[in-house]
Amino acid sequence: MLGPVVVHPEAPDGGWGWIIVLSAFLQSALVFGVIRSFGVFFVEFVTYFDELSGRISWITSIGIAVQQFASFGWALVFTPSLASVARYFKRRRTLATSLALTGVGLSSFAFSPLFQLLVDTYAWRGALLIVAGMSFNLVVCGALIRPITLKEDLPGPVGRSTRGTCWSRFSSLFGLHLLGHFAFMRFVLAVTLVNTGYFVPYVHLVARARELGFDEYQAAFLMSLAAAADLCGRLFSGWLANCRGCRLARILVAWTFLTGVALVAVPWGRDYPLLVAISLCYGFCSGALTPVVFSIIPEIVGIANIFSSMGLLQMIESIGGLLGAPLSGWLRDATGDYAASFLAAGSFMFAGSLVLMTLPNFSSCHAPPSVPEPSAKMEAGEGTLLASATAPVGVLSPHDCHPYKVMPETEEPLTKS
Repeated sequence: MLGPVVVHPEAPDGGWGWIIVLSAFLQSALVFGVIRSFGVFFVEFVTYFDELSGRISWITSIGIAVQQFASFGWALVFTPSLASVARYFKRRRTLATSLALTGVGLSSFAFSPLFQLLVDTYAWRGALLIVAGMSFNLVVCGALIRPITLKEDLPGPVGRSTRGTCWSRFSSLFGLHLLGHFAFMRFVLAVTLVNTGYFVPYVHLVARARELGFDEYQAAFLMSLAAAADLCGRLFSGWLANCRGCRLARILVAWTFLTGVALVAVPWGRDYPLLVAISLCYGFCSGALTPVVFSIIPEIVGIANIFSSMGLLQMIESIGGLLGAPLSGWLRDATGDYAASFLAAGSFMFAGSLVLMTLPNFSSCHAPPSVPEPSAKMEAGEGTLLASATAPVGVLSPHDCHPYKVMPETEEPLTKS
């Protein structure tokens, strides 16, 4: 018979959490390394199908959007791993998230030239089969994720009616209660705008370099350099946010704005050294903003509903992923080059940074307070219909699970052999 469920008074900031970080590291490497290096296949698709760039761009965009919006593919991998990292860490959350996401930079650095070699050796069909085989390793990574029960997850008072309880569970499952959280929805809008421009270089930077006359390996090497800078940016961003000298919202705005500057500078990179420098700047800043995006979510909505909030965020931001690359391809077909495409991508980044500046306490001059994160009760948002009710946290009832055993705050969590 299984023992009682151990309830931790707060996130352990370590322990099995480092295994979760390792799992998320490998998953992010396999998932986003493929997405970021897909520009190699984009050039092959344009040549093979003899279609316009705008039409071919829908291949990547629809794939990303369906996976995010419908929670298929990598959405089933990314959300549990990153949310689990957030639940295992509190004080070191941004640092742990940065370490988990460094796999993106390492794999992107290796995958771009690797994919080009696979395409040259096995053609694009054979190369895709090999990439699919590599992706099966995500199953092994998922087996390492171990759930953790925090004090905030304990069931609250039983509702006065079965109807209310059923609606609360349904709302918690799909994150519908967060639709009334105005600060969170502004954050979702900002990330959606950022997402519209964020993936454009990973689809069209290789094509832009080929358009300027550079060979395929020079073009693919740009993505490898951007990936190396991305890795450094994630580590630096994690260290900077871990110092807690500045609010996460301000750090996120700064990195988002600088990423937009790098994007609008791409049309001026007509010689290879300058294009290399721009790619390095873009990789560093875009890599730095990613850990902050996921680390700031618990500060806005609380840790109890981290899974539902991340799921809702990815579902809505998929709109940006769906429209970004096709819009960029359409602008290229309309203007004859990719200059307008990267200018538009940078404009979306600027718009996202402006929306992020509307988050609560962004303009406050006080130092970031060291206080507990928002409770589940605050997740509905002040002044909304759901604000008077405690938001559900999706915990099983006592009839469905083992008895709870609360760990003392002064005692280290026990592990079973």
